[in-house]
Amino acid sequence: MRYSTKLIGTTRLAGAALVLTMAAACGSPTSMANAPASGTETAPASGSASTSVPPSGKPQFNPPAGAVRVPDNRVDGAALPKTFPKEVYTDSGGKVLVVRAEEGGCGHALGSAVEQSAQRVVVDLSETKAQTGQMCTMDLRHPVISVPLEAALGERTVVLKQSPPR
Repeated sequence: MRYSTKLIGTTRLAGAALVLTMAAACGSPTSMANAPASGTETAPASGSASTSVPPSGKPQFNPPAGAVRVPDNRVDGAALPKTFPKEVYTDSGGKVLVVRAEEGGCGHALGSAVEQSAQRVVVDLSETKAQTGQMCTMDLRHPVISVPLEAALGERTVVLKQSPPR
């Protein structure tokens, strides 16, 4: 049986093109790291926050339209792990804090203002516990959450702390 050299060459070329196309799709910059983890993230009242991963590799987010970043000297994140994002924004006239929390596996991020004095607002960041016997992934996500305040933040300091899963 004789095979046509022309047919074999064309088949190899088509196969190589298919492999290259699939490799390019797998290496695409759009990844699941930027996708919402569970669909339960709380969006800020006046808009949505989007996630981007800059060249440094640290997750950051674009605040909702009209949100104002709280200056770093008024954010105390000393109680959080070093790699934990510590960006805080105000929204809705300063009555809502927009922050990044941390969740993993089957947990869902939680945030609440546990202390609100004239000098500071303490925000407790935690996550829900996974159900016993449930299989969960071993991933770590930093969803954007909104934390309502009793009064506008004003010049108060925001203290971020992390509690064990609830």
